Amino acid sequence: MRPASPHHENSYRDSSIIGTPNHRRNEQHPHAQESIVSQDFAIESSSDDASSDAFLKDEDATQSHQQQGKEKPQRPSIIPHPSSIGRRASFIDRDEVPPATPATPSTPSKPGPVRWRDLPNKRQLAILTMARLSEPLTQTSLQAYMFYQLESFNPSLPPATVSAQAGMLQGSFTAAQFVTAVLWGRMADNERVGRKTVLLIGLVGTCISCVGFGFSRSFWQAAVFRTMGGALNGNVGVMRTMISEIIREKKFQSRAFLLMPMCFNIGVIIGPVLGGLLSDPVGSYPRVFGEGSLLGGKDGVWWLKHWPYALPNLLSAVFLFSSAVAVLFGLEETLDALRDRTDFGIRLRHSIARLFRSRRHHYTALSTTDTIDSPSSPPRTDSYELESRLPKPASPTPKPKPKRKLPFHRIWTTNVLCTLLCHFILAMHVGTFSNLWFIHLSTPRFNPSSPSPPSHTHQSLPFAFTGGLGMPPRSVGFAMAVLGVIGITLQLLVYPRINAWLGTVPSFRYALLLFPIAYSLAPYLSLIPSTNPPPAQASGLLIWLSLSGVLFIQVVARTFALPATIILINNCSPHPSVLGTIHGVAQSVSSFARTVGPVAGGWSYGWGLRIGVVGVAWWGLAGSAGVGVLAARLVREGGGHEILLEGEEREEMEEEGK
Repeated sequence: MRPASPHHENSYRDSSIIGTPNHRRNEQHPHAQESIVSQDFAIESSSDDASSDAFLKDEDATQSHQQQGKEKPQRPSIIPHPSSIGRRASFIDRDEVPPATPATPSTPSKPGPVRWRDLPNKRQLAILTMARLSEPLTQTSLQAYMFYQLESFNPSLPPATVSAQAGMLQGSFTAAQFVTAVLWGRMADNERVGRKTVLLIGLVGTCISCVGFGFSRSFWQAAVFRTMGGALNGNVGVMRTMISEIIREKKFQSRAFLLMPMCFNIGVIIGPVLGGLLSDPVGSYPRVFGEGSLLGGKDGVWWLKHWPYALPNLLSAVFLFSSAVAVLFGLEETLDALRDRTDFGIRLRHSIARLFRSRRHHYTALSTTDTIDSPSSPPRTDSYELESRLPKPASPTPKPKPKRKLPFHRIWTTNVLCTLLCHFILAMHVGTFSNLWFIHLSTPRFNPSSPSPPSHTHQSLPFAFTGGLGMPPRSVGFAMAVLGVIGITLQLLVYPRINAWLGTVPSFRYALLLFPIAYSLAPYLSLIPSTNPPPAQASGLLIWLSLSGVLFIQVVARTFALPATIILINNCSPHPSVLGTIHGVAQSVSSFARTVGPVAGGWSYGWGLRIGVVGVAWWGLAGSAGVGVLAARLVREGGGHEILLEGEEREEMEEEGK
């Protein structure tokens, strides 16, 4: 005889019941068997609790009794009611088979990776995705032709000077963002402004600056409009904040935050291609826009000849304006203090929708004897619309608790500082790579018959070589699009599984190891044999395979590093009340890094061209990426609420007590 172990509970066992006092009384009763059968073999009320404490006979002893053929009084089989399976032990005689075996409780399996269709609030995420997509589309479109637009301002400038100007132009946008990003983050946290208003200002401001940049006629005019666009644009931090407030469950965040870099990769695919195809249309498509052409007439399209790079900027402005309209009419405010207030844009959308619906529907006047509740009146299919418009009694709403806000001087925790340091280094070398990449593709190839500098007459490995690939805007656009195609493929098919397997911090650290490799190999593209001799553009299968290989390494690293750093920034916030501020500070740090990086990279690239060592900028970039690998060891993933303000600890204990 041995007591029933805990694992015998909630399961059917082939054993007999040793009679407990209650059970023996049931056996002695002449109608005990019939009583048990009439209850479907289920023990109810007090006999249930008593039988659950019974002991089991040893199985070997039971078998030996059966083999000896000893006749024993037939004991009733007790089968629990299905509703009682989960709360008491069940026993079945070895000789009996249960009429139906209910589903046994199974241990919960580990949830699989979250799929895209599982994301909540898809409509709001779609609007944010559209708004985010319009900005990288605009920025990457510029990169396809910026070198040639700057060259058109003053054709006498050497490539080294144009490269330095390109870095300054890129840096002017991010420098203005650095100055204003924290301000926009604070305004996004302010109850008088909110997230949506800041986002609209950024989209409209970037739209205006884009048009001005396209119609610029000098370097300084272009720099002014780029600076204005950066000063009015604090959207990246605001969008990250809104995504974290729309998707509050952490299991969905790896997918939701992936939308931001995914939009960048889509913009990298579309933007450079459009920029390369639409820049200088008179020179690229003379039969359509040139003199004596279909659209140009005798003298060609005058404004396209006068502003050859206006057309791609106008198209970018259309994308930005469309995104602003979608945000105005469709995006809901996510700041907790403004959620219950009336939204002007959404109210205007409803008014316009009602106006169009009223024109489609025709109503007939009701007779004075008819009422809405009259049983004789015919049924109306639109009665639900009338009921929805009837005034409803106002229900008393509980007064919201005052929101506590963490002071600005307390947000600088150790984890926040370490995360921002890694974010600074990552943004600096990734932004510098984007700037150097299109400059390197556009830089003329090394020509031994006309060397630049004149003292550099031959190429020498491993360091003494110079020149770029000499690609025109159209080829630069397609080369930049390769980067986007690789990135979007990895983000859709590879990143979710690997990130779910490794986790956020490990995948972030492993990805950083690939950046120094890609940057160290990039300048050697100038030495790959080409099918065209210089000064013609580099081309051929080997060129494009090598170019794609370098891009593949860089994009793999960026695909895992950028979403991870967004999640780390979001979760390092010490208090939910400063989440927008943290993202604003992060954008300011990123903007400063993307100001210093491209300016220093453009200057060092030009200096390398002058001394005949084009790899100076690239190898310096690899060194900064190596520092980022070391700094990542200091980062940990926070919880988003590490500091409890006065009263919050007591409220948290009360909620746990409930």
